[in-house]
Amino acid sequence: MPDSRLGFFGLLSDTGVVVLMVLSVLLSFSIISWAIIAFKFGYLRKSLRESKVFLDYFFEVCNVDKVFTESENFRYGSLPRVFRSGYIEYRAIADKGDIRQARARIARAVKREVNAENKRLSTLVPFLATVGNTAPFIGLFGTVWGIMNSFHTIGLTQSASLAAVAPGISEALIATAAGLAAAIPAVIAYNSFTQKISVIERDLEEFSPEFVAAFINEP
Repeated sequence: MPDSRLGFFGLLSDTGVVVLMVLSVLLSFSIISWAIIAFKFGYLRKSLRESKVFLDYFFEVCNVDKVFTESENFRYGSLPRVFRSGYIEYRAIADKGDIRQARARIARAVKREVNAENKRLSTLVPFLATVGNTAPFIGLFGTVWGIMNSFHTIGLTQSASLAAVAPGISEALIATAAGLAAAIPAVIAYNSFTQKISVIERDLEEFSPEFVAAFINEP
């Protein structure tokens, strides 16, 4: 009859304190990673979609007041946010006759918002890279520790039979599996988010001059 200890929960019940701590850390990493993945996936998807729709409207309508009013409907898009910052600065300029100074002020306002948006887009994403890089090694540490305990048990019992060794080795390998389970989704999500953020940042850099020119056109 199979040993009940070979079941997953049976192995966990016999796991040492160190391996349990490793598994707890990896479980925490995994839960936080999935929460970040769910949040950033929705956020970046909305930002890309709203920015695209806003750009279509921006180039279709030449009136900045109308564009600003329409931009209020896009609360997640990065490009609408940058445009609004330029528009607010444009309205705050008392002397619009000095074209060069007005253009410089609007460009600075747009640049500040672009920098803030870049930071906002990248928030929490580095944690996924940290999990992807460290989780396998944390799991490996738990595995090595578990195997050390298994060999210690072999020395005490003076038995190297498969029945004596298998439970300890299986218990140790759970840590490696947990490390990979935490790392793989984090790495995939990090690469995907980095690519999407690069697209948005490229759009911000490309269209910021267009926004400035929409407010102030030098003769």
